[in-house]
Amino acid sequence: MNRILLGLIALVFMATSCRESIEKEVKIVQDTTAMAPRDGVFYHISSGPENPHRVVMALKQAVMMAEDKDVLVYFDIKGIEVVLNDAIDISYPTFPSSKESLKLLIDKGVTIFACPSCLKAAGKSEADLMPGVVLAQKDQFFNFTKGRILTIDY
Repeated sequence: MNRILLGLIALVFMATSCRESIEKEVKIVQDTTAMAPRDGVFYHISSGPENPHRVVMALKQAVMMAEDKDVLVYFDIKGIEVVLNDAIDISYPTFPSSKESLKLLIDKGVTIFACPSCLKAAGKSEADLMPGVVLAQKDQFFNFTKGRILTIDY
């Protein structure tokens, strides 16, 4: 009988000890997560109206990621044609249009960059960019987030 009682006491002690250890580990994970900076996602869009699926897919992802990540969208090469004042509204089945997504991103405060050299090569200037789109600034490529940076190319 004494052995059973001693065994039960040992089990209760072990269970209490394990519970306290787990609670401490959960608290450490919660504290670390609360202090961790948000990660950033850098979208590089070099495709334009000639490849609508790539454009609207990248923009849709950027909108989704902007819910809980820092996002920067960079347009260059043919992508410049997407962010001009006179740009066509690019669409593709099951995706929001390019102008819908760009408006959502701008409303969320997401930085949208256009490559200055590509803009010039297209015979356009900063004045030709739609409102909310700015010329790329090299320092901002690294300063838009304090976390890690994931880059996705389209």
